[in-house]
Amino acid sequence: MKNKTFDVITFGNAIVDIINPTEYDFLKKNSLVPGSMNLVSQDEAKNLLLQCEPKEIISGGSAANTAVGIASFGGNPAFIGKVKNDKFGKIFADSLNSSGVTFKSLKSSEGPPTATSLISVTPDGERTMCTYLGACLELAEHDIDEKIIIDSKICYVEGYLWDPPEAKKALRKAINICKKNNILVAFTLSDSFCVNRFRGEFIELIKNDIDILFCNEDEIKALYNSKDINNSIINVIKYCKILVVTKGNKGSEIISKDNNYILPAIEVNKVIDKNGAGDAFAAGFLFGLSNDYEIKKCGHLGNIAATEMITHYGARPQKKFSELLIDYKIKL
Repeated sequence: MKNKTFDVITFGNAIVDIINPTEYDFLKKNSLVPGSMNLVSQDEAKNLLLQCEPKEIISGGSAANTAVGIASFGGNPAFIGKVKNDKFGKIFADSLNSSGVTFKSLKSSEGPPTATSLISVTPDGERTMCTYLGACLELAEHDIDEKIIIDSKICYVEGYLWDPPEAKKALRKAINICKKNNILVAFTLSDSFCVNRFRGEFIELIKNDIDILFCNEDEIKALYNSKDINNSIINVIKYCKILVVTKGNKGSEIISKDNNYILPAIEVNKVIDKNGAGDAFAAGFLFGLSNDYEIKKCGHLGNIAATEMITHYGARPQKKFSELLIDYKIKL
């Protein structure tokens, strides 16, 4: 790819994660479906938090996690998202910048507070999210920095941004800039509940605008409302250049028009927290792709990153991904 300042620019909800290790009783008491992502009001978020003893408060957000992962590999990513000029907004911005991610979005002085997500992690490592979008709802077209987009090799967008109407308009503007400037557009379906909310729009987006699609098995089945994953894969690959399907402990499958790679998962002693595994996989894959690595190697980088992520709480790496490559004897 052409020499540009940024390997990948990511767009997403700017969220601070509040990690809540818990038993299933907490989910049942609050009518929460294990593994789901739930949008909650500010009052609901406060009520849930009163019932918890959080273990950690960590800057998060799906696309922001991916940006941090790319930086951890040694890449140069940027992020666009909306925070307020408050305590959590500072935590979020400081975390990104200290991780090597360029984040220049202006902090709003008015309106709702910075978004938070209570992430309840059950003993099997499954995570159930209750997200208050807060300032994310204020992301608008004027927040899109055209110069940074044009100076990026790949643009990565999270499906969660389809929830706030103004953010959706902002994303469409960003995608149009990419199409005019021959910049690859990558998209993650984010969550099967998100797919169910926007199935028709996502299918149209994939048909017309997406080059690389990331998803897990549940998400791609939900996309075409099908129990047969192969049927969904056939439908997507008609339009996308690359489809990446993560399958948890079964590994991942990477499909292009010419090749199909099945990569086994890397075994770990114990899964602590699955939160951020898909974000980390996308980071490894996009880092590799932006550096012109062949697709199978990009998948291996994604595998390594996702494996590190599930061995601890939180969706940010505890060991630099670039250092892990030495352990796996992979040369960049």
